[in-house]
Amino acid sequence: MKFDLHVHSEHSRDSNSSHRDIIETARKRGLDGFAICDHDTVEGGLACAEKIMELGLEITVIPGVEVSSSKGHILVLGVRENIEPLLSPEETILKARKLGGTVIIPHPFKRSSHGIGSFEGLDIDAVEVFNSRCLFNSANRKALEEAKRLGIPGVAGSDSHIPEMVGQAYTEINASGNTVKDVLRAIREGKVAPAGKNTPTPIILKQMSRSAKRKINKKLFGKS
Repeated sequence: MKFDLHVHSEHSRDSNSSHRDIIETARKRGLDGFAICDHDTVEGGLACAEKIMELGLEITVIPGVEVSSSKGHILVLGVRENIEPLLSPEETILKARKLGGTVIIPHPFKRSSHGIGSFEGLDIDAVEVFNSRCLFNSANRKALEEAKRLGIPGVAGSDSHIPEMVGQAYTEINASGNTVKDVLRAIREGKVAPAGKNTPTPIILKQMSRSAKRKINKKLFGKS
């Protein structure tokens, strides 16, 4: 099965992707499911899962969150409660475990996206070894090398902030069924393989420009 494990919706301040548009793109790209991982909130994932049920579609939505730890971002899949931001990575992961979450380190060596850096010694289930929004593939290569060295499963995600890029990168998952529980179990068991393509450079540069403008506005005027 094909799952994009890193998708942002309009519940992230830096994304304009509606749930309906995300779902439409996922279906067009032949995804079996995806994980909504908005910044520091589970609301987007929960709302999108409800939308799928309303529409009666056979596609699996994994509620998740991209938590801002004190050292960088951490994906937590399969949770229905928020995790306090700015805790240490160890504290963040402990909170995730108490909520029954599956823990993935996204883009660890991509500093411009708050990559955590070294993940050695952390209690994690997988590492995002292919993030389609990496402008240069050196960060992805380093993540793959470290994941292999430490024997940690490698996954892929689009990290899409616009609906058109949903499924640009995805993870092949050999799960026994298509429920959230089945998929998360397969990830923890390492029955995964990363796949996909890079986001086109013009799209990445455009998003980087918007991000820089938001940071400037916040610094000067307190606006995001």
